[in-house]
Amino acid sequence: MSTPAKYSIKDLETLSNIKSHTIRIWEKRYDLLNPERTDTNIRYYTNEDLKKLLNISFLNKQGIKISKIVEMSESEIHQAVQSHSITESDNETFIENLIVAMIDMNEEGFQKVFTASTDHLGFEKAIYEIVFPFFKQIGVMWQVGAINPAQEHFVSNIVRQKIIGSTEELDYQPDSSLSKILLFLPENELHELSLLMYNYALRKRGYLTIYLGQALPLDSLQRILEITNPDLIITLLTNSLNTIDIDEMIISISQKFKSKILVSGYAIHHHTGSLPANLIEFKDLDDLLLKLEEHS
Repeated sequence: MSTPAKYSIKDLETLSNIKSHTIRIWEKRYDLLNPERTDTNIRYYTNEDLKKLLNISFLNKQGIKISKIVEMSESEIHQAVQSHSITESDNETFIENLIVAMIDMNEEGFQKVFTASTDHLGFEKAIYEIVFPFFKQIGVMWQVGAINPAQEHFVSNIVRQKIIGSTEELDYQPDSSLSKILLFLPENELHELSLLMYNYALRKRGYLTIYLGQALPLDSLQRILEITNPDLIITLLTNSLNTIDIDEMIISISQKFKSKILVSGYAIHHHTGSLPANLIEFKDLDDLLLKLEEHS
């Protein structure tokens, strides 16, 4: 049995973008939330508190006064949220609605918000400005035990399917004047959403890509490189390995592949040593595209 989530008021501020001071005022003035206390008398909030706060925040942004919202029952708040269109919401509201849908394992609700965000911003922009920031919020929820692996897998698989589907729908006509790029994740690297989006973005811009996916042993790729002869390789190192393991992985990748390798991810960004000459770090999509232009 999983342990119930225990959010601090600072966690609520991070997830809802409502200042702690404002939450405190709402508590005292409207009895909005009723935090529980630990055995040591420390206040904490639950997933139900978070959902309530996010829904109230959403309705408040629609122009409904807090004093009016607090008079509503839980079911009335839910109905009011459902009745308001989210098609013109700001990014924060899209993220908040994704969080609520994930907590409830509400696939229809998640799909509705996802579709509205992509209709509003376009697919690529919605992924980078809404969906990936949403996953960062999930990281906060992991830290307080607010979600379990099933919930994270639930939303990750929906997003994964969306990216793959959108990639397949591209009018893909590779430009022979651009680099041929092979993308993969090495062993123990399982989180491929960022790599899938790089593949989407590159294909959208006319690059010929070869996508090999996650957790591939480096030795198995050597034959593939001989067959495909890519100009560049892109990989990500995101696992929080110890320093020795990271150094070994970096050296191994560098030695096995003589091509230029563009590499990113948490482990690279926090690596303090120097990188081999054929490994080039990039920070995000814009930085990647800039480095590809420099290479061409």
